[in-house]
Amino acid sequence: MTTADAVYWDPYDHALVQDPYPIYKRLREEAPLYYNEKYDFYAVSRHSDVQKGLGDWQTYSSSRGDILELIQAGIEFPPGSLIFEDPPVHDIHRRLLARIFTPRRIAELEPKARAYCKRALEPVTGADRFDLIETLSAEMPMRVIGMLLGIPEADQEIFRDRTDAALSTEGNRDPKMRAQENNLSTEEFRDYVEWRKTHPSDDLMTELMTAEFTDENGVKRTLTDDEVITYCTVVAGAGNETTGRLIGWFGATMARHPEQRAELVADRSLIPNAIEEILRYEPTGPFTARYVAKDVELHGRTVPAGSAILFIQAAANRDPERFPDPDRFDIHRVTQHMSFGVGAHYCLGAALARLEGRVAAEEILNLFPTWEVDWDNSELAQTSTVRGWKTLPLVIR
Repeated sequence: MTTADAVYWDPYDHALVQDPYPIYKRLREEAPLYYNEKYDFYAVSRHSDVQKGLGDWQTYSSSRGDILELIQAGIEFPPGSLIFEDPPVHDIHRRLLARIFTPRRIAELEPKARAYCKRALEPVTGADRFDLIETLSAEMPMRVIGMLLGIPEADQEIFRDRTDAALSTEGNRDPKMRAQENNLSTEEFRDYVEWRKTHPSDDLMTELMTAEFTDENGVKRTLTDDEVITYCTVVAGAGNETTGRLIGWFGATMARHPEQRAELVADRSLIPNAIEEILRYEPTGPFTARYVAKDVELHGRTVPAGSAILFIQAAANRDPERFPDPDRFDIHRVTQHMSFGVGAHYCLGAALARLEGRVAAEEILNLFPTWEVDWDNSELAQTSTVRGWKTLPLVIR
């Protein structure tokens, strides 16, 4: 293979967003340890490498972020960022959030999420076409997170719009400059936290303000205001973008596989497994970045300490060494994908994302058992961490 024929992967190249899987296949086969000289990062794409790497926080640290630009910009993150921490501090902060972010609390959101979903779809009932993203996908996760945290809807809209703009990789903006924009901004919540002190409620924010825990210094205390704000920012940011893209992928993937959609219409018990297969087949977060804390040997080469490395979950999810016929979509496949991560940083909101995906799928199918997509007027969006639909017009048949 000549240099001219060598595989090249650019995570910022919008042209690759349409179908990155041929490139991922070449990376697995030709460059299992890939180095991009232009952006100075390494990447691994095989299932075994991604699984092992994401679980090895001692070698691949989250302390400098999980987005390539953040790692390379050298941004420092406030305590409580969770996704930007390593054990043991990470474990202390995660246990605190897990005590509050319980299965019971998530289950209690289902009727509220379903009611919102029904209201959102009501205006398009009987329509011959509508944009799934505008109608439901872009809004539902924001509303559900608002229900969970007790954040006003107007504030959630501002937060979502700011996050979308900061993460966008479209155009020619320098990735490191975007990192400064993308750094966790917490001011959206400060006034509301102050107000909540004298107006407690049955929401996650109130519980974060009052929960006692033992910190990394052995001190029993409650969270500071800044820590509460950071927790809320992390939960809100993580929950809005990725879950919305999952709903969009449900609409697109089911249109491409109408025979399997008909099975879901006939048997709703298949929907949870269908959501898992969509998460494997079209993961909303294609890759995760880590900071290399110490020299490591991979595929006969040394990745030096101080490097940035990307673990391409979207490639691992289609590795034929792990999944038979991996490019075939099958709602009956029993799968353990890596779209929610591995190990200490396994997504704490996975259960909430699954709930929202299932509820949205059920309510969409209740009203629209068949549809096609106007592909000519659909558009995929690309951000630093998320791949999904910006517009997805459904044509009702």
